[in-house]
Amino acid sequence: MRPDAALSRRGIIGAAGASVLAGCTATTAATRPARGAAACLPRPKVSDDRLIRSLVGLRPYRPSGFVVRAEQLGPKRLVHNYGHGGSGITLSWGTSRLATNLGLQGHQGPVAVIGAGVVGLTTARLVQEAGYPVTIYARALPPETTSNIAGGQWYPSLLYDFDTVTPAFARQLVAAASYAYRRYQIMVGEEYGIRWMTNYELSDHPFGQSKTDRLMASMLPESRALRPDEHGFDSPYVRQFKGMLIEPPRFLRAMLRDVRIAGGNVVVRGFSTPGDVATLPEKLVFNCTGLGAKRLFGDEEMQPMRGQLAVMLPQPEVDYALETSRGMYMFSRSDGMILGGTADLGDWSLEPNPETTRTIIREHRRIASRAGCG
Repeated sequence: MRPDAALSRRGIIGAAGASVLAGCTATTAATRPARGAAACLPRPKVSDDRLIRSLVGLRPYRPSGFVVRAEQLGPKRLVHNYGHGGSGITLSWGTSRLATNLGLQGHQGPVAVIGAGVVGLTTARLVQEAGYPVTIYARALPPETTSNIAGGQWYPSLLYDFDTVTPAFARQLVAAASYAYRRYQIMVGEEYGIRWMTNYELSDHPFGQSKTDRLMASMLPESRALRPDEHGFDSPYVRQFKGMLIEPPRFLRAMLRDVRIAGGNVVVRGFSTPGDVATLPEKLVFNCTGLGAKRLFGDEEMQPMRGQLAVMLPQPEVDYALETSRGMYMFSRSDGMILGGTADLGDWSLEPNPETTRTIIREHRRIASRAGCG
């Protein structure tokens, strides 16, 4: 399995951390020096005593990518919208737009959405915007969903195996990403926890261009390789792009509020079989159950891809995101500095592994250890 990752997020934790920040004159990402003058970014402060929480989430990974399709469930129309891997936050608005376009045409009456993660919430909001009453049925609500644990960088990552993806899926991916990219832009601000941020990728080797990079090229502003005199990293190869960072706890809280303000109902309940779904009063049902679709609808392609995060105390002056070609990544958010670097396929454990936490901290401390700022 070789998922085509965002940047290089393949979770190869054992070899991570070869790239570090180099010494230079202090500045911030918002006040980058003129071309030809080396920049210096504030140093992430990574240490055991700054750890505030360890988290584990299970990405709903399918080698062939996400599912958006309709089928009949007795007299009901069932529209699937699941299997987003590490791209649930990124693609939620887009795949939900594909799903609602598919399901709402010709429909009359109330609508059901199963699942209250980011895909369920965006689907529910688009249903409401189209003028239909909606009820969300979910076993867990924010902040207890898998979506709450996501890092929140806008870019499709850990989504599919590039050896098996079809041209039809590639077209679907571009359509979903394009809509989501525009939708998030009009929501930038404190209310939804969305902001633009410079992303840096550090590598020991020259950069290639992944299939996802090619498909997303029009949605990566200021994407370019940097010359050594344009950055302050102790890494032979560095590239940057501007992207959005979505803080999932804030975004999901605001979205659930919006659903309720618009008159949506929320019912806490689980489903064990398709027969349970068939008992719902609504004639149109959107399945946004993520990894739960494996059991509920027998999707044997679905696999958990376990990700563990170590969260440091917030560090507001670190206003950029960082990723290495060996799998380590850092996103600076208002609720903490998110440090990650794992993608364990087939692992169902939700318990943080203390040794993994120590490894993540150790590798990120090494990445930042030679920074000249901070």
